[in-house]
Amino acid sequence: MSRLVLLALVGLLTLPFLASCDRDRIPAEYRGQIKQAARTCPDVSPQLLAAQIAQESGWDSTAVSPDGAEGLSQFMPETWTAWGTDADGDGQADPYSAEDAIKSQARLMCHLVEVARESDVPGDPIELALAAYNAGWSPVAKHEGIPPFTETTDYVAEIGDRAEKFRAEFSAKAR
Repeated sequence: MSRLVLLALVGLLTLPFLASCDRDRIPAEYRGQIKQAARTCPDVSPQLLAAQIAQESGWDSTAVSPDGAEGLSQFMPETWTAWGTDADGDGQADPYSAEDAIKSQARLMCHLVEVARESDVPGDPIELALAAYNAGWSPVAKHEGIPPFTETTDYVAEIGDRAEKFRAEFSAKAR
């Protein structure tokens, strides 16, 4: 009995590590879609999109957050209504469709980078766009930069770190 408890405990302790490992690998089925979506604008790289998806849903296209964000790219319903697109050509924009979500994420990020560039808010436009993707543009503007919310500051930092790790997967050789 104690051996079973020990095995269960070891299993529970390794779950967060294993989940982290999964986030650090880009599933093959999404690579082409991410590369294609990254062509939406020059500011949004494939590694940035991939790092966001890893952070947002851990590559789970069926994910639903406690706040109601849906799909691979974790769109809130009202944001999806504004930015969702039918990238897979099935006649409907669906946040649970990986292709729709990834293309919509790229469109929204391109828009947020543009908003950041055109604003008077100081800071790196990519980091400001990431903060806005997480918290909305209003808090970014109000705080004149990345809002001091732990979730948002961690989000921006973790995506930056993960995007750097993913850079090699999208290098010229890997394409």
